[in-house]
Amino acid sequence: MKEIIKTVIKDFHKSEFPAFKERSLTVPLNSGKIISLIGSRRTGKTYYLYQLISKLLLTVNKENILYINFEDERLNLKSEDLHLIIDAYYELYPENKDSLYIFFDEVQNISNWEKFVRRLYDTVSKNIIITGSSSKLLGKEIASSLRGRAIWYELFPLTFSEYLHFQNIDADDRYSSRNKAKIVKAYANYLFNGGFPEVIFYDAQLRLKTLQSYLDVMIYRDIIEKYDVKNSASLRYFIKKSLANVSNTISVNKLFNELKSLGVKISKDTIYDYINYVQDCYLLYLVNIYSESINVQQTNEKKLYCVDTGLVNSVSFKFSQNTGRMLENEVFMQLRSKGEQVFYYKRKNECDFVVQRNEKIYAAYQVAFELNETNRERETKGLLEALNFFQLDEGYILTMDQTDNIEMEGKLLKVRPVWMWSLECID
Repeated sequence: MKEIIKTVIKDFHKSEFPAFKERSLTVPLNSGKIISLIGSRRTGKTYYLYQLISKLLLTVNKENILYINFEDERLNLKSEDLHLIIDAYYELYPENKDSLYIFFDEVQNISNWEKFVRRLYDTVSKNIIITGSSSKLLGKEIASSLRGRAIWYELFPLTFSEYLHFQNIDADDRYSSRNKAKIVKAYANYLFNGGFPEVIFYDAQLRLKTLQSYLDVMIYRDIIEKYDVKNSASLRYFIKKSLANVSNTISVNKLFNELKSLGVKISKDTIYDYINYVQDCYLLYLVNIYSESINVQQTNEKKLYCVDTGLVNSVSFKFSQNTGRMLENEVFMQLRSKGEQVFYYKRKNECDFVVQRNEKIYAAYQVAFELNETNRERETKGLLEALNFFQLDEGYILTMDQTDNIEMEGKLLKVRPVWMWSLECID
């Protein structure tokens, strides 16, 4: 096995990086901490490592970099074999003991990886970057095993700004007629096709098949195999039902009764397990109702969102009938990718998103495909109630292509296209 590891190490040192577009995420290279880069499969974590390594190569020799992708089929490593990695590297480069940068890609594939990484940090190098596709790497596993040695970052499918960058469209020129038309058209494609980097230049059929394969891998490798799920039929039903209901609330009782009526034997506890599984692999997100009471947050229904609208459209409903829900999903992902703490507000009326920083709500958003005579009262009332409750002076109503300023009850309601907001909110 050691000889195979040497081959893997040497192959990396002799290889050229494939062409890649830079992502906007900023990760420090010399923080003195273990950097944990987390996100769903196929979001571009490996290529982002290439981006980091390329910057590192401006000051460091490539031989001073140890890169291992734990999904390499040549490596059939178990936890007791992990020490062979560092042994193999030092046999190849005994002179590099004082200057080593370590990159471990998809490290969660090996059991007890955290103990090995902690030992490397304590004895070999303070420059370690790991990637994984499990949100648990952000929580108990990191906190208990690496004990303050690690900081984490998340990588999501492309934001709209990154999508324009990949398409070579100038995101800063939002007002000239010609470029604005390009941006608006690109946003419609982005909303339907999603932001997984690999598929944005694929034709429709190949993109559909590829996105469906992403979902299959998440279901089988990240859930069924990882958690030893026996009743895969009920899991697939749960995921299909969830994807068909993004931007809506989820009811465990309703799902339980539906499965029961279909003759599927399943407990409510199992459904709660499924909810945890789909969040762990970054497929779906659940948003709590806003309340200062944790108990109220936990016991009320939660709203459901997916990591990528293209993934939803590849397996679920007709896009043209649900553009508003896709817009809402995209607004959530924009907020989530910025690391915001998001809730939905519901009292007498409802507001889609309120955003909290430092224990205080500072922003409120309502999302609708368009603001018209049918929904105007509902959308404005929900936003106004949230603004009054949190003592905010202004809020947003985000639509597909409308721009307006509405003054009501001493509050300013900014009506903006989602595409414009998504570009301006990163400035």
